[in-house]
Amino acid sequence: MELVKEQEVLIDIQNLTVEYGKKKNTILAIEDINLEIRRGEFICILGPSGCGKSTLLKTIAGYLNPTSGRCLMQGQPINGPDWHRGVVFQSPTLYPWMSIKDNVEFGPRMRGLPEKEIVEIREHFLKQVKLEGFEDKPTFELSGGMKQRVALARVLANYPQVILMDEPLGALDAFTRANMQKLIRGIWKENNSTIFLITHDIDEALALGTRIEVMSKRPGKILREFNVEFTNTIYKEDSDHIMYSEKYFQTKKEILDIINSQTEE
Repeated sequence: MELVKEQEVLIDIQNLTVEYGKKKNTILAIEDINLEIRRGEFICILGPSGCGKSTLLKTIAGYLNPTSGRCLMQGQPINGPDWHRGVVFQSPTLYPWMSIKDNVEFGPRMRGLPEKEIVEIREHFLKQVKLEGFEDKPTFELSGGMKQRVALARVLANYPQVILMDEPLGALDAFTRANMQKLIRGIWKENNSTIFLITHDIDEALALGTRIEVMSKRPGKILREFNVEFTNTIYKEDSDHIMYSEKYFQTKKEILDIINSQTEE
Protein backbone atom coordinates (compact mmCIF):
# COMPACT_ATOMS: atom_id res chain seq x y z
CA MET A 1 0.00 0.00 0.00
CA GLU A 2 2.84 2.39 0.78
CA LEU A 3 4.29 1.97 -2.71
CA VAL A 4 0.96 2.91 -4.29
CA LYS A 5 0.69 5.96 -2.06
CA GLU A 6 4.16 7.17 -3.01
CA GLN A 7 3.29 6.90 -6.71
CA GLU A 8 0.09 8.94 -6.49
CA VAL A 9 0.13 11.77 -9.02
CA LEU A 10 -0.38 15.06 -7.18
CA ILE A 11 0.26 17.49 -10.04
CA ASP A 12 -0.50 16.63 -13.67
CA ILE A 13 0.69 19.13 -16.27
CA GLN A 14 -0.72 18.50 -19.74
CA ASN A 15 0.48 20.31 -22.89
CA LEU A 16 1.01 23.49 -20.84
CA THR A 17 1.73 26.71 -22.73
CA VAL A 18 1.93 30.15 -21.07
CA GLU A 19 2.20 33.48 -22.89
CA TYR A 20 2.71 36.94 -21.42
CA GLY A 21 1.30 40.16 -22.86
CA LYS A 22 -1.29 40.78 -25.53
CA LYS A 23 -1.42 40.79 -29.31
CA LYS A 24 1.88 41.98 -30.87
CA ASN A 25 3.65 42.19 -27.50
CA THR A 26 3.07 38.54 -26.63
CA ILE A 27 6.02 36.61 -25.19
CA LEU A 28 5.87 32.83 -25.30
CA ALA A 29 7.37 31.77 -21.95
CA ILE A 30 6.83 28.00 -21.87
CA GLU A 31 5.44 25.71 -24.54
CA ASP A 32 3.82 22.28 -24.56
CA ILE A 33 5.13 21.04 -21.21
CA ASN A 34 3.99 17.65 -19.95
CA LEU A 35 5.01 16.66 -16.44
CA GLU A 36 3.71 14.58 -13.54
CA ILE A 37 4.71 15.27 -9.95
CA ARG A 38 4.21 12.21 -7.76
CA ARG A 39 3.88 12.03 -4.01
CA GLY A 40 7.24 11.83 -2.26
CA GLU A 41 9.32 13.02 -5.21
CA PHE A 42 11.94 15.76 -5.07
CA ILE A 43 11.91 17.32 -8.54
CA CYS A 44 14.54 19.88 -9.52
CA ILE A 45 14.20 22.13 -12.56
CA LEU A 46 17.32 23.32 -14.38
CA GLY A 47 17.73 25.50 -17.45
CA PRO A 48 19.28 28.69 -18.81
CA SER A 49 18.19 32.07 -17.44
CA GLY A 50 14.87 33.24 -18.83
CA CYS A 51 13.78 29.76 -19.93
CA GLY A 52 10.49 29.88 -18.03
CA LYS A 53 11.34 27.94 -14.87
CA SER A 54 9.62 30.47 -12.61
CA THR A 55 6.67 30.72 -15.00
CA LEU A 56 6.17 26.97 -14.64
CA LEU A 57 6.33 27.19 -10.85
CA LYS A 58 3.91 30.15 -10.72
CA THR A 59 1.42 28.24 -12.87
CA ILE A 60 1.60 25.23 -10.55
CA ALA A 61 1.21 27.58 -7.57
CA GLY A 62 -1.88 29.13 -9.16
CA TYR A 63 -0.46 32.63 -9.66
CA LEU A 64 -0.67 32.31 -13.46
CA ASN A 65 -3.29 30.76 -15.70
CA PRO A 66 -2.37 28.52 -18.65
CA THR A 67 -2.72 30.06 -22.10
CA SER A 68 -3.42 26.53 -23.31
CA GLY A 69 -3.15 23.07 -21.82
CA ARG A 70 -4.01 22.11 -18.26
CA CYS A 71 -2.44 22.11 -14.82
CA LEU A 72 -4.26 19.78 -12.44
CA MET A 73 -3.88 18.93 -8.77
CA GLN A 74 -5.27 15.51 -7.90
CA GLY A 75 -7.40 15.67 -11.02
CA GLN A 76 -8.84 19.15 -10.41
CA PRO A 77 -7.84 22.31 -12.35
CA ILE A 78 -5.63 24.71 -10.40
CA ASN A 79 -7.59 27.98 -10.28
CA GLY A 80 -5.53 30.11 -7.91
CA PRO A 81 -3.20 29.90 -4.92
CA ASP A 82 -4.02 27.28 -2.30
CA TRP A 83 -2.41 26.32 1.01
CA HIS A 84 -2.08 22.76 -0.29
CA ARG A 85 0.73 24.14 -2.47
CA GLY A 86 3.20 26.07 -0.31
CA VAL A 87 5.72 28.40 -1.95
CA VAL A 88 9.22 29.34 -0.72
CA PHE A 89 10.76 32.20 -2.72
CA GLN A 90 14.39 33.30 -3.12
CA SER A 91 13.64 36.36 -0.98
CA PRO A 92 11.83 35.26 2.19
CA THR A 93 8.31 36.73 2.14
CA LEU A 94 7.98 37.13 5.89
CA TYR A 95 6.00 39.71 7.83
CA PRO A 96 8.87 41.82 9.23
CA TRP A 97 6.76 43.36 12.00
CA MET A 98 5.99 39.89 13.38
CA SER A 99 8.12 37.61 15.50
CA ILE A 100 9.31 34.23 14.27
CA LYS A 101 6.53 32.40 16.08
CA ASP A 102 3.83 34.75 14.74
CA ASN A 103 5.04 34.19 11.18
CA VAL A 104 4.97 30.40 11.59
CA GLU A 105 1.56 30.47 13.30
CA PHE A 106 0.01 32.72 10.65
CA GLY A 107 -1.31 30.02 8.30
CA PRO A 108 -2.82 27.70 10.93
CA ARG A 109 -4.31 30.72 12.71
CA MET A 110 -5.94 32.00 9.51
CA ARG A 111 -7.40 28.53 8.97
CA GLY A 112 -9.03 28.75 12.41
CA LEU A 113 -7.26 25.84 14.07
CA PRO A 114 -7.54 25.48 17.86
CA GLU A 115 -4.92 27.39 19.86
CA LYS A 116 -3.40 24.25 21.35
CA GLU A 117 -2.92 22.75 17.89
CA ILE A 118 -1.40 26.00 16.58
CA VAL A 119 1.20 25.99 19.37
CA GLU A 120 2.00 22.31 18.78
CA ILE A 121 2.47 22.91 15.04
CA ARG A 122 4.68 25.94 15.65
CA GLU A 123 6.87 24.15 18.20
CA HIS A 124 7.21 21.08 15.97
CA PHE A 125 8.35 22.92 12.85
CA LEU A 126 10.57 25.44 14.63
CA LYS A 127 12.36 22.45 16.12
CA GLN A 128 12.56 20.82 12.69
CA VAL A 129 14.22 23.89 11.15
CA LYS A 130 16.43 24.26 14.25
CA LEU A 131 15.01 27.56 15.48
CA GLU A 132 13.65 26.49 18.86
CA GLY A 133 14.51 29.11 21.46
CA PHE A 134 14.26 31.97 18.92
CA GLU A 135 10.44 32.14 18.87
CA ASP A 136 10.14 35.75 20.04
CA LYS A 137 12.91 37.19 17.89
CA PRO A 138 11.74 39.78 15.29
CA THR A 139 12.30 38.53 11.75
CA PHE A 140 13.95 41.78 10.61
CA GLU A 141 16.89 40.97 12.90
CA LEU A 142 17.58 37.59 11.30
CA SER A 143 20.35 36.54 8.92
CA GLY A 144 19.46 35.37 5.40
CA GLY A 145 19.74 31.71 6.35
CA MET A 146 17.56 32.10 9.43
CA LYS A 147 14.93 33.98 7.42
CA GLN A 148 14.75 31.13 4.93
CA ARG A 149 14.35 28.64 7.76
CA VAL A 150 11.43 30.68 9.09
CA ALA A 151 9.94 30.85 5.59
CA LEU A 152 10.26 27.07 5.30
CA ALA A 153 8.70 26.50 8.73
CA ARG A 154 5.82 28.83 7.82
CA VAL A 155 5.11 26.82 4.67
CA LEU A 156 5.42 23.48 6.50
CA ALA A 157 2.99 24.65 9.20
CA ASN A 158 0.17 24.40 6.65
CA TYR A 159 1.05 20.76 5.87
CA PRO A 160 1.00 21.41 2.10
CA GLN A 161 0.84 18.44 -0.24
CA VAL A 162 3.45 20.04 -2.50
CA ILE A 163 6.24 22.47 -1.55
CA LEU A 164 7.28 24.76 -4.42
CA MET A 165 10.72 26.39 -4.10
CA ASP A 166 11.89 29.15 -6.45
CA GLU A 167 15.68 29.32 -5.97
CA PRO A 168 15.30 29.57 -2.19
CA LEU A 169 19.03 29.24 -1.52
CA GLY A 170 20.37 31.40 -4.34
CA ALA A 171 21.20 34.43 -2.19
CA LEU A 172 22.95 32.50 0.60
CA ASP A 173 26.68 32.08 1.15
CA ALA A 174 28.19 28.69 0.32
CA PHE A 175 28.40 27.45 3.93
CA THR A 176 24.82 28.46 4.79
CA ARG A 177 23.61 27.05 1.49
CA ALA A 178 25.17 23.64 2.19
CA ASN A 179 23.58 23.56 5.65
CA MET A 180 20.18 24.52 4.21
CA GLN A 181 20.44 21.79 1.57
CA LYS A 182 21.03 19.23 4.33
CA LEU A 183 18.12 20.65 6.32
CA ILE A 184 15.74 20.54 3.34
CA ARG A 185 16.80 16.99 2.47
CA GLY A 186 16.16 15.87 6.05
CA ILE A 187 12.73 17.52 6.17
CA TRP A 188 11.79 15.99 2.81
CA LYS A 189 12.71 12.50 4.02
CA GLU A 190 11.28 12.77 7.53
CA ASN A 191 7.97 14.30 6.43
CA ASN A 192 7.66 12.32 3.18
CA SER A 193 7.21 15.71 1.52
CA THR A 194 6.82 16.35 -2.19
CA ILE A 195 9.15 19.13 -3.36
CA PHE A 196 9.46 20.99 -6.67
CA LEU A 197 12.60 23.14 -6.65
CA ILE A 198 14.00 25.57 -9.22
CA THR A 199 17.74 26.13 -9.19
CA HIS A 200 20.57 27.36 -11.43
CA ASP A 201 23.03 25.15 -9.54
CA ILE A 202 23.59 21.70 -11.10
CA ASP A 203 25.30 20.41 -7.95
CA GLU A 204 22.32 21.52 -5.87
CA ALA A 205 19.92 19.68 -8.19
CA LEU A 206 22.03 16.52 -8.11
CA ALA A 207 22.46 16.66 -4.33
CA LEU A 208 18.74 17.13 -3.64
CA GLY A 209 16.61 15.84 -6.50
CA THR A 210 15.27 12.38 -7.21
CA ARG A 211 14.29 13.63 -10.66
CA ILE A 212 15.88 16.46 -12.63
CA GLU A 213 14.13 18.15 -15.55
CA VAL A 214 16.35 20.17 -17.91
CA MET A 215 14.57 22.93 -19.82
CA SER A 216 15.41 24.60 -23.12
CA LYS A 217 15.90 28.30 -23.69
CA ARG A 218 12.70 30.31 -24.16
CA PRO A 219 10.11 29.21 -25.00
CA GLY A 220 10.84 26.68 -22.28
CA LYS A 221 10.34 23.02 -23.06
CA ILE A 222 11.56 19.96 -21.19
CA LEU A 223 14.55 18.58 -23.08
CA ARG A 224 15.70 15.73 -20.87
CA GLU A 225 14.81 13.97 -17.64
CA PHE A 226 17.31 12.43 -15.23
CA ASN A 227 16.30 10.01 -12.48
CA VAL A 228 18.99 10.09 -9.80
CA GLU A 229 19.55 8.62 -6.34
CA PHE A 230 22.40 10.75 -5.01
CA THR A 231 20.23 12.51 -2.41
CA ASN A 232 18.98 9.21 -0.95
CA THR A 233 22.55 7.94 -0.70
CA ILE A 234 23.72 11.15 0.98
CA TYR A 235 20.85 10.91 3.49
CA LYS A 236 21.38 7.22 4.29
CA GLU A 237 25.14 7.47 4.68
CA ASP A 238 25.13 11.00 6.18
CA SER A 239 27.98 11.78 3.80
CA ASP A 240 28.33 13.57 0.48
CA HIS A 241 31.17 11.38 -0.79
CA ILE A 242 28.87 10.14 -3.60
CA MET A 243 29.31 13.63 -5.12
CA TYR A 244 32.89 12.66 -5.99
CA SER A 245 31.95 9.46 -7.83
CA GLU A 246 32.36 8.85 -11.54
CA LYS A 247 28.59 8.45 -11.98
CA TYR A 248 27.97 11.84 -10.36
CA PHE A 249 30.51 13.62 -12.58
CA GLN A 250 29.19 11.90 -15.71
CA THR A 251 25.61 12.94 -14.94
CA LYS A 252 26.75 16.49 -14.19
CA LYS A 253 28.63 16.65 -17.50
CA GLU A 254 25.58 15.46 -19.45
CA ILE A 255 23.39 18.14 -17.85
CA LEU A 256 26.02 20.84 -18.34
CA ASP A 257 26.40 19.92 -22.02
CA ILE A 258 22.64 20.24 -22.56
CA ILE A 259 22.44 23.62 -20.84
CA ASN A 260 25.55 24.96 -22.60
CA SER A 261 24.16 23.91 -25.97
CA GLN A 262 21.13 26.10 -25.22
CA THR A 263 23.14 29.19 -24.32
CA GLU A 264 25.51 29.09 -27.29
CA GLU A 265 24.80 31.56 -30.05
